Amino acid sequence: MPVSILPRRPGLVIALAGLLAVTACTPDPTPPASGDPAGTSLVIGVAHEPASLDPLQGYAPYGAAKIYDGLVEHQPGGTMKATLATALPLPSADGLSWTAHLRDDVSFTDGSAFDAAAVVAAYGKVADSPLHDRFWMLSKVTSVDKTTVRFDLSRPYAAFLDLLVLGIPAQTSTPQKPVGTGPYEVSSWQQGQRLVLTANKAYFGGRPAITTVTLEFIPDDELRAQRMRDGKLDGTELPAQLSRGFGGGLTVVEQRGADMRAVSFSDQGVTADPAFRLALNLAVDRQDAVNKALLGKGQPLSLPMPPALAEFIEPGTVIEHDVTRAKTTLDAAGWVPGADGVRVRAGTRAEFTLSYPGTDVTSRDLAGAFADAAAAVGIKVTAEAGNKTQPALVTFGDPFDPDTALYSTLHTTGGQVAKDLDEARTALDPAARAVAYRAMQRSYATAPAMVVLAVPTHTYVLRENWTGYTPVVDATGADYTWGPWWNLQGWTPN
Repeated sequence: MPVSILPRRPGLVIALAGLLAVTACTPDPTPPASGDPAGTSLVIGVAHEPASLDPLQGYAPYGAAKIYDGLVEHQPGGTMKATLATALPLPSADGLSWTAHLRDDVSFTDGSAFDAAAVVAAYGKVADSPLHDRFWMLSKVTSVDKTTVRFDLSRPYAAFLDLLVLGIPAQTSTPQKPVGTGPYEVSSWQQGQRLVLTANKAYFGGRPAITTVTLEFIPDDELRAQRMRDGKLDGTELPAQLSRGFGGGLTVVEQRGADMRAVSFSDQGVTADPAFRLALNLAVDRQDAVNKALLGKGQPLSLPMPPALAEFIEPGTVIEHDVTRAKTTLDAAGWVPGADGVRVRAGTRAEFTLSYPGTDVTSRDLAGAFADAAAAVGIKVTAEAGNKTQPALVTFGDPFDPDTALYSTLHTTGGQVAKDLDEARTALDPAARAVAYRAMQRSYATAPAMVVLAVPTHTYVLRENWTGYTPVVDATGADYTWGPWWNLQGWTPN
């Protein structure tokens, strides 16, 4: 009997009217940051510079890579669209193989033809790449003929189609000179400063109207905000605190995300104690943290499942804010109040340092809110910028499928949570996957491995000189390959 493969999710359709917040409108667009009056050039401020432009090194994991195309690509409503494939690849009846039929009218930017050999070469390297864990189920990729590729899996995997967004480089592509089939190609890359892309004149989807895209790498949130105000950028992601007050032809847009923010713990020291972890979960007023740290731009969250993946949410399961229970939990575990209010057990003080990315205002303010909540139950938390040791304020989440983010984050905690994740990973029936993920949340709630805090709303400032913006559900972080710019090649000047 044919296996039922998880369908794409219609529940992710986003209403533009509900997500677009306009702070100012002008009848005539102001000149873009490049100074190009025709609007064929655009400058984007990016917080995180990629370590590599090689898809096999983790570049653009959700597709939309601009310089590469995948066999398929994600669409705003949670569906998939064939790109280098002629149609969406289909699984065999047992779910152990998928077959993709390829376009025969596509060339790489160096003039070489795209064919099955390029796909086999790309996917044949994933086992020895940083993507190894992501493609844990892929056992073999073979060329059936010049325009047909078969993927053989060691075990069925319902979300395999999501992995086929991997950008396909030419076999001549190198880290210094990346070559793909995408709408753009690399013109120059000054590491630590900027990346310049130019339109692929021979792109099979049509040459982009924006012919030059410059990415300015600016890690500091406040500096990006200032450069936006100074007219040096045409768009950037900013935390809610810094996105207010923009006018003069600039628009603020808000997008939902799967970007879960959480406090991860060390398996050594005070945070290794399960009672300590539970008490911290109970101590946090997540709605208050969202109101203060995110100015209300986000959703409180206590379980590791983003609201964007609504079909996997376990209704009614939540770790409630309960300071009284947090204190009694600590008391029962032997953590008693000390003379200065900080609890002590067997001579060990209930205190630790919490690290967070120093240039990330959202993480800084969430770390501060968490420290305040911990203090209320007798735990001293010192938030420290830049230190990458555990415990840390971390971000994780996938807007398309839970497995890629949750398995790597939570499976090592073991117990019932790990068993539930294993079951969800290999279940092909959509209902069975949902049952397993909901069970995982119930298991997690009884013995939380971290403190999940919130899902921030992603806020972007965009110049009103172009048409084509279409909102999507964001992943973690923000760069030019996803977010508002996922379909940049389709934008047109006003």
